[in-house]
Amino acid sequence: MGYASYKYLLIFLGSVLLFYTVMPRKFKWTVLLAASYGFYWISSGKLAVFLIAATAAVYLGGILLDKIGQTAALGKKGLEKEEKKRLKSLISYQKKAVVALTLCFIFGMLLVIKYSGFFANLFNRAAAFSGVDISLPVFNFVMPLGISYYTLQAAGYLIDVYRGKYRASYNFGKVALFLSFFPQIVQGPIGRFDRLADPLYEGHRFSYENVTAGLQLICWGLFKKMVIADRLNIFVADVFGNYTERSGSLILAAGVLYTLQIYAEFSACMDIVTGSAQLFSVPLDKNFERPFFSKSVSEFWRRWHITLGAWLKDYVFYPLSFSPAFMGLGRFTKKHFGEYAGSMVPATLALFFTWALIGFWHGAGLRFIVYGMYYYAFMVAGMWLEPLIARAFSVSRIKRDCLPLNIIRMFRTAAIVVGGMMLFRAGSVTEWTEMIRRVFTDFGSSEFMQAVVGCGMDIHDFYIVGIGAAAMLAVSILQEKGINIRESVARQYLPVRWAAYAGLILAIVVFGAYGTGYDAVDFIYAQF
Repeated sequence: MGYASYKYLLIFLGSVLLFYTVMPRKFKWTVLLAASYGFYWISSGKLAVFLIAATAAVYLGGILLDKIGQTAALGKKGLEKEEKKRLKSLISYQKKAVVALTLCFIFGMLLVIKYSGFFANLFNRAAAFSGVDISLPVFNFVMPLGISYYTLQAAGYLIDVYRGKYRASYNFGKVALFLSFFPQIVQGPIGRFDRLADPLYEGHRFSYENVTAGLQLICWGLFKKMVIADRLNIFVADVFGNYTERSGSLILAAGVLYTLQIYAEFSACMDIVTGSAQLFSVPLDKNFERPFFSKSVSEFWRRWHITLGAWLKDYVFYPLSFSPAFMGLGRFTKKHFGEYAGSMVPATLALFFTWALIGFWHGAGLRFIVYGMYYYAFMVAGMWLEPLIARAFSVSRIKRDCLPLNIIRMFRTAAIVVGGMMLFRAGSVTEWTEMIRRVFTDFGSSEFMQAVVGCGMDIHDFYIVGIGAAAMLAVSILQEKGINIRESVARQYLPVRWAAYAGLILAIVVFGAYGTGYDAVDFIYAQF
């Protein structure tokens, strides 16, 4: 039951909103819990057992951490200073053991289900290469819906309890709702308990403003998904599937259009799920902030999949950067190579592990690891060259933030992103390198337009996509200038508002890619 399907939008979402509205306030959260597990069961069936197992693990782990903390507080009374110190050390060890065992369990499920085949193949190839007559069986598990997302969310909850950010919840149902809330379980955003828990549990009265705002966002998401992303999928799939028969110009066009497709689709999904949650007056964390206005790769990833980047920053990058080993490395580097190197080396190494995890999180395979290292290389280059670049601007007295240079930076960043997205879409690193080679050695632009319309889309499809992309760009520019489109529309007279809504719905119905000749396209990030 996809987020863009009528079963979800009309039947499921409408029914849940009705039951939520009529239910007494203190029981409203149970409607969301039942709906979330109903949604998961419809989508994944018995694979819900993995979600339940992860929920039970962090629920029990959180309670154990809380109990250990309470015991420590009581035990310190009347103890001598040395005894308190030993007790503190014991409590710290116990808490770390609980966190380590719980994280091993939930991440272990993820590794076995998502990556066991990759590791088995890797081992078998290494054994064959070395001449050892040993092989491991390769199991192909069915991927539980959203396992990469709810695993990170569960881990964040447990680590925050360990850090003392908040106390563990003793209500299993409420922890289950936090991890399974149906709008965000498929593709995020990855929620934080301290921001999401209260809006989920407190129960809200029917809000006309939130319902209309949520429906607007859902319709805008459907427009981007059905009019732009799904229509582009025809061309992109044709070129990437037959790249050996396509010219470099077509491959480059497919790379650009795939970048547009995945942005339109992923941001569309975030609009639909954020709008779905807003129907119940539940705010979700922002996951996109117009990334193609970015002037650097680092800025791009601060604006793209924001909650994933924030999770890795808080639970991987910072803990590594400020760990004793990395701090010691920084002091050593500072002593022997200078202050700047002392600050950069630990950050560079921590960033390496962060981007290795980002690549590996996206999938099991060499191309995903290379995908992570691709962006890591550009980020590290930018970090280390920053003093030289800043000095060059200072000497030349050129304003660094002038409009022409900012536009050049945006196009440069977009070009780097297109290269990365081509790797993401390619079947392997070998395919990607071959496509890049053809772009530079076999461009073949003389009959470009005739070739373009022979790849599944006709000229009218391109007109529709172009108009849709222009509308998306116009909205993004207004938002970048701080203009809230939905609030602006809501302030208009009733006929104007409903004309805008009707026009958007009509555009989806008339220009959306569906019906005869079109296959329903699943959300790309749902596979993670």
